[in-house]
Amino acid sequence: MAERKILVLFGSQTGNAEDTAERIGRGAKRRRLDCRVEALDSYDVAKLINEPLVVFVCATTGQGDPPDNMKMFWRFLFRKNLPPNSLCQLDYAVLGLGDSSYPKFNFVAKKLHKRVLQLGGNPLLPVALGDDQHDLGADAVIDPWLVALWDKILALYPLTPGLDIISQDVCLPPKYTLHYLAEDSTHPDDGLLQPTAPRTIASELHPFSARVVSNQRVTAESHFQDVRLIEFDVTGSGITFSAGDVVMIQAQNCPEDVQQFCQLLRLDPDRQFVLKPTESGTSLPALLPQPCTIRHLVTHYLDISCVPRRSFFELLSYFATNELEREKLQEFSSAGGQEELYSYCNRPRRTTLETLWDFPHTTCAIPPDYLLDLIPRIRPRAFSIASSVLAHPDRIQILMAVVRYKTRLSKPRRGLCSTWLASLNPEQGDVRVPLWVKKGGMKFPADPDIPVIMIGPGTGVAPFRAAIQERVAQGRKGNYLFFGCRQKSKDFYCQVEWEELVTKGFLTLFTAFSRDQEDKVYVQHRIRENRRLVWELLSSRNAHIYLAGNFPGALQALRSVLQLEGGLSPSEAEEHLRALERSQRFQSETWS
Repeated sequence: MAERKILVLFGSQTGNAEDTAERIGRGAKRRRLDCRVEALDSYDVAKLINEPLVVFVCATTGQGDPPDNMKMFWRFLFRKNLPPNSLCQLDYAVLGLGDSSYPKFNFVAKKLHKRVLQLGGNPLLPVALGDDQHDLGADAVIDPWLVALWDKILALYPLTPGLDIISQDVCLPPKYTLHYLAEDSTHPDDGLLQPTAPRTIASELHPFSARVVSNQRVTAESHFQDVRLIEFDVTGSGITFSAGDVVMIQAQNCPEDVQQFCQLLRLDPDRQFVLKPTESGTSLPALLPQPCTIRHLVTHYLDISCVPRRSFFELLSYFATNELEREKLQEFSSAGGQEELYSYCNRPRRTTLETLWDFPHTTCAIPPDYLLDLIPRIRPRAFSIASSVLAHPDRIQILMAVVRYKTRLSKPRRGLCSTWLASLNPEQGDVRVPLWVKKGGMKFPADPDIPVIMIGPGTGVAPFRAAIQERVAQGRKGNYLFFGCRQKSKDFYCQVEWEELVTKGFLTLFTAFSRDQEDKVYVQHRIRENRRLVWELLSSRNAHIYLAGNFPGALQALRSVLQLEGGLSPSEAEEHLRALERSQRFQSETWS
């Protein structure tokens, strides 16, 4: 009989695809399949030709790009020299997670499905396209697709006679077991925060511990939003970057939340432990030291401030000792309870820690072994670099809005990373932040004569500040910036810097202060007012256009420039923009 084994490979940026892949892994274990769940770039892709059955789960990021942890796999799979029948032994299925409000909806999943088919793979099902925009989220597609998938798989790989599917009433074993060390063991150094000589290029596995040089509020105290210009010292890190690149920052939980979590779960924060994988072949979490304290695990690893996913409630329900709590947890993890879960968790942005407060009997019964199955790890946050190494050697600056907003819950919601970074005060000693740099989506022209038109409302201006600093240091003029904010006196970031460059002839600046007059004026109004200049730069001087943020108003204004000044029809204007995008003369960054 065919070997009953399945491989689940995921490409995940925010953790949703990883969570779904783990869910499929649990489904496989219940059906007594030998199952491995791995990130695509952790898997040796050359072994794919020997795999009988693979489920791919992948997200699509930004402009239709694959997530960071599947980029190497992606490059390999699209090599021209792969034989067309190289995957003819492979049964496969592809599940995509996307958002239909973006133009390249589930682009990666569709392209992956097609490519594996080209290489001879045998699809068990059509590609599934999960959509965040659906009222029930991606689960509206995932739930029925998984039912069909398991039917197909069990038809190909029937259960061994005498064995049944493991019931949903049975809790599967944890991924790791947690072994406490003797109480008198010495504490390990808090490795993440020690400034270490880099053994290697700074990366997610080896972040550079950068000193915070300054942390300055750049909005007026009376302004509703707190925006910071933060500078890090990266001397000795070997980090190199150019305008358009991104700095990744590994955040941590605040001490009060860590203390609350430990009290709720009755954990001793100073207790040391080592992790042992339950199954051979499972690797240990790369970012956790061994041995490790509970405090380090909760501070640096467990994302106790994230909004919990459905899988959290499913696992938590197994530990419920109280009947009422168990029923509620089971409802939240059922297909029929998703609307309830959405209004309890997602709509008010209730955190994992707050949810645990609401289930006190269950929370104090959580076995520590299951902590890493229950709570996802803290994901690094990405920020556009807002400075140039030519203007600020050995420094990285970011322009960051501190995330804080109200929902129906009494406590304001706070962004984990921005709240932590805003709280750091370099005047109180040696304050350090784990970071590394990755290539961004924007590339600025090498030719010094090409003008650049940059459209950056709010903190979206960050990558353009880096580009302008870089270009000015190289003596390049032809820098055109459209900047928008609410009020000139309150959130006009870097005003002095811009005005100085205007005076020196390095920058042409157009500003839109939406609240400084009765009729609101936005960046798109300024683009339309200056449409002749924009058209002349595009048509006669080969200008490149850059747009920060998902910003329909500015796109519409660019289309109207092409129509009114270029004499193009609406469909020709659309095609012209697409052609500019293909030739990289029009680039947009969907976050900053």
